[in-house]
Amino acid sequence: MPPTARPTHLQALRDSGWRTKTVKQELRDNFLKMLERGDELFPGIIGYENTVIPEINIALIAGHDLLFLGEKGQAKSRLMRSLVRFLDEEIPYIDDPALPVHEDPEKPITKIGKQLVAESRPENVKIAWWPSKQRYAERLSPGTKFADIIGEIDPAKLAAGTSMASEDALHFGLIPRLHRGIFAMNEIPELDELVQVGLFNILEERDVQIRGYPVQFDLDVLILFSANPATYNRSGKVIPQLKDRIGTVIHTHYPLERSQGIEIMEQEAGFDLGGDYPVLVPPFMKEIIEQISINARKSKFIDQASGVSARLSIANYRTMAASARQRGVRLGEKPSVPRISDLGHLAGSSLGKLELDLMGSHQMSERQVLEAIQAEAIKTVFEEYVDEHGLKEISDVFGKGVKIEVGDLLPSKAYAERIKRVPRAWEKAFEVNASENEAVRASCIEFVLAGLYASDQISRSQQHGRIVYEM
Repeated sequence: MPPTARPTHLQALRDSGWRTKTVKQELRDNFLKMLERGDELFPGIIGYENTVIPEINIALIAGHDLLFLGEKGQAKSRLMRSLVRFLDEEIPYIDDPALPVHEDPEKPITKIGKQLVAESRPENVKIAWWPSKQRYAERLSPGTKFADIIGEIDPAKLAAGTSMASEDALHFGLIPRLHRGIFAMNEIPELDELVQVGLFNILEERDVQIRGYPVQFDLDVLILFSANPATYNRSGKVIPQLKDRIGTVIHTHYPLERSQGIEIMEQEAGFDLGGDYPVLVPPFMKEIIEQISINARKSKFIDQASGVSARLSIANYRTMAASARQRGVRLGEKPSVPRISDLGHLAGSSLGKLELDLMGSHQMSERQVLEAIQAEAIKTVFEEYVDEHGLKEISDVFGKGVKIEVGDLLPSKAYAERIKRVPRAWEKAFEVNASENEAVRASCIEFVLAGLYASDQISRSQQHGRIVYEM
């Protein structure tokens, strides 16, 4: 409701017709209204329309706590955070600094809150409003202590004479403070067993037990979890009682189609391709960047239990475009167009995101593994274009002793000079990205050369950032 119409005390709130709801009822009601209107339920989530999202929809209607189970970079955190949009824009709470939680005006859970409502005139009970964005919090499991998310006995209150068996002696953690909100626990298998027991109590009884003193609260909170299957399914990592109390397990996945991966990559990269120094990215360069991630997820050299995040494609896309922009600025080319030679800079944005399989990689370094994955990605995309455009005759040119030098800082017009002796064959190559622009043509040339090399049709030598292709 508009700020001017908000009730500021309990009597006005009751007169307004407001009715209390649990957070799960609130989520379900708002979700069903949006579903009925045909609203976009999860904006920005790509590739889950027929797999993940239907399962989330059913879980919300069922009123379940959820576990998002998947490898890194599968939008688990984004999905959890997106549930905030199904909360009311704001909800009323009792405005009193002595209250440790955002109390429901009609259903307080603390002793102080109950006394305030019972002993005060409704017009004297102040009401404030809690916005939806503040009703969500999340925590990463490693290093999380019991006191952080559940609570602890407050020594200062004990020193003042408060009994340990009283809720007044407690300092509340994140979950009690998220009463009437959403709490997310990331990577639950890494959570200490004592904390897991505390979460089990909250899921089962909605009570808080601290140092053996059970303090009954009717906590109202939606609890979300995330985990990697490799650790979640490992015996002993998550106590069975906690697993049993999680209402729905949502299995996430990597993009099923390369086109979906490219769409995610472009959406999340947030790289401005316009401005004073525009960048034009050919389709085959986008395909290669995403294919690198796809191949890494299948590579025997990469630890597949860890997974390969979509952040690999996103970071590599930015690096590739940045390398092209640097060339454009230095050489005065507008637009600047990414080339295969720009991929030589991907090590910085890739190596920290790939975890080697120590058994599979043997003596290979991270950089060697990355180069092998890149070469395979170029070959995969190149072969698709060969099938479509028929580029085989270009390899015959190199049988006559032709050498072509390329590089990430070589001017685009220099490429035209290098191939002017064989224009008829190269005209076929330019069909992969039809354009008369010199920078686009230079990118096409490098793509075809790299593809021929990856297919073992020509050789390559490299020195000081320059690459020479020959038979």
